[in-house]
Amino acid sequence: MADKKKEHLKTLIIGSGPAGLSAALYAARAQLEPLVLSGQEPGGQVSITHIVENYPGFPEGIGGPEMVQLFQKQAERFGARVEFDSATEVDFSKRPYKVTSYNGEYTADTVIISTGASPRNLQIPGEKEFTGRGVSYCGTCDGFFFKDKEVVVVGGGDSAMEEGTFLTRFANKVTVVHRRDELRASAILQKRAMENPKMEFIWDTEIETISGNGKVDSVALKNVKSGEAREFETDGVFIFIGHLPNTEIFKDQLAMDDAGYLKVNRYMETDKPGVFAAGEVADPHFRQVVTSAGMGAAAAIQATRFLEAEA
Repeated sequence: MADKKKEHLKTLIIGSGPAGLSAALYAARAQLEPLVLSGQEPGGQVSITHIVENYPGFPEGIGGPEMVQLFQKQAERFGARVEFDSATEVDFSKRPYKVTSYNGEYTADTVIISTGASPRNLQIPGEKEFTGRGVSYCGTCDGFFFKDKEVVVVGGGDSAMEEGTFLTRFANKVTVVHRRDELRASAILQKRAMENPKMEFIWDTEIETISGNGKVDSVALKNVKSGEAREFETDGVFIFIGHLPNTEIFKDQLAMDDAGYLKVNRYMETDKPGVFAAGEVADPHFRQVVTSAGMGAAAAIQATRFLEAEA
């Protein structure tokens, strides 16, 4: 096996979603010659989003994959490099920081982490096949496509009630399927959902399969108490059972909250000087392309200032 390439960098960016590529653009323009390790899913979650209609500057909307390509092209125009590679190990105990990937061993004066978060999956038949064709993990992103249709929302927490209520702006009916007989969501969100005439609830029930012909047309439901199974017609399935931040390799290296999100201050700084985090890896709250891009830009500006102060 060939030796891994070794390289020292002013700025290494881990992750290539909107946060990582915005950071790359700003870092490249500041002549930090950033290298972006793309991760296993170049472009992050937006790359599997059919169309993005809420990013400023694209009044007609833009396909997720196309948007990511444009982000990357713009960053590369100013000298950023993007490599299809994933970080496997980091050592933030001393500077320069060490990052090992499948293909290389890097030392870096500054590191920007933008590894994102992954929606929790139900892991049932049909879920993967129909993602983007009726299965969604973001009501804010995809609600508009379900105008005058009927949809199912899976989950019982804050995001399920928040996004479910949001979906009633478009859908004729939103049916919440929850495996328990009560919600975990905060009282105000529960009240809002329960009082919404477009929302209905199916309790003690799980979805076993998602079916369709090209796009979702039904789900198989099973009552967890009685075992009763039935088919339920629907135009879409919105899954809100939480997100998992992609922070496994940063455990014992950086401060995290209880859910595993990286802790950052208003300048995107982690608890290690010169290590920054941007996008959903540090943001369980907004989770939008535009906010992630802003965080990425902020992280790169701060990395630039950090290096200037050392010069």
